[in-house]
Amino acid sequence: MTGASTTEGGPVRRSIAVAFAAVGFAALAICGLGVTSLVLDADVITTPGGGQIPGIVGMIVAVSVFAAALAVALRPPHPSFWSAPIVALAVFLLYGGGVAVGAGIAGVDPAAAVAAAGRTLVSWFGVIVAAAAVVAAWAGIALVRTRARRPRWGWEGDEDE
Repeated sequence: MTGASTTEGGPVRRSIAVAFAAVGFAALAICGLGVTSLVLDADVITTPGGGQIPGIVGMIVAVSVFAAALAVALRPPHPSFWSAPIVALAVFLLYGGGVAVGAGIAGVDPAAAVAAAGRTLVSWFGVIVAAAAVVAAWAGIALVRTRARRPRWGWEGDEDE
């Protein structure tokens, strides 16, 4: 790999950075929600009769929004780290929408579905989703901006001399 040009960013392609960051976001969010649920001894989404569908749909929406928003944030030649909070805000708001839609799909009353989404967003669970999105978006942006190279042993490249 020779040098990366300034218009392309670092050695990691934008599509690869979005994929890695999206997987990282999903892992951080799911782990964070699980640990927070364990510590607080509370359900992440309390929707009577909703089952697991609201959480599944909410996370699918969150990961999809994360990937789309990060892809847009990575378009400029030198993406800004200030895009990370904007990505997180979009993920946070639409995660709640996904929970409400998922509860509706599960057959929950529309008012109860919106209430469950609101409760999820204003609790620590909403904070965890937003924090995971900020961290993963920052990491995705760093992958593109960084000029780091792969590690090399001292004897590598001797044939060039």
